[in-house]
Amino acid sequence: MKKTIALLLITLVTIQTTKAQENGQDEFGSWMMFFGNARLSENISISPEVQYRTYEFGSNFNQLLLRTGVNWHINKSTTASIGYGYISTDGTFSEPTGEQNTLEHRLYGQFTSKNTLGKFKATHRYRFEQRFIDSPISGNDTQYRVRYLLRVSYPIYKNWFVSAYDEVFINLKEPVFSQNRLYAAVGYHLNSNITTQVGYLKNHFTGKNYDRFQIGIWYKLDLRDKK
Repeated sequence: MKKTIALLLITLVTIQTTKAQENGQDEFGSWMMFFGNARLSENISISPEVQYRTYEFGSNFNQLLLRTGVNWHINKSTTASIGYGYISTDGTFSEPTGEQNTLEHRLYGQFTSKNTLGKFKATHRYRFEQRFIDSPISGNDTQYRVRYLLRVSYPIYKNWFVSAYDEVFINLKEPVFSQNRLYAAVGYHLNSNITTQVGYLKNHFTGKNYDRFQIGIWYKLDLRDKK
């Protein structure tokens, strides 16, 4: 009996380890990100975005995200946005020949507000997403999701600052919990238009967690008439 129990335990551990290896849980992956913002008028801007995500550091493709939005600047601290995203996702850690990616077209609306407390700067982002998903395994599906992000930043020396955020994703059908992202980074303002951040992300799903290195660039362009 003891030998049987020991064999079962070894088998379970082996299965769990194999699953972790298959979905990349044991690997330190990476996200390379670009966020743009072009101010067209006092109230309107557009925000292109590109993210390239890998299961391993700099290799083994996981996801390509292309997104753009139109923003209405209600005042200096409040913005409402609508936008579209195209996402191509390889859902498996292994890379079999001829594998088809899951494709997603995503519509979103969001509301962002900012406030300060001393030197701390906080951003609250509320986003609603309608997701049109085409999976080679499960076929076509439409899903709805809400997201809330709280980001805090604090200056530390001249152009240097630290930043952290937590974002929770909630499905509007079962299972309700989708994922949670916890992030911390060090950032640097190269000038008034360009900012970069290098950080660490813990991406938590039900039953699995991913560790991700992130490097991001934020670029602002002001196209308003200066007259």
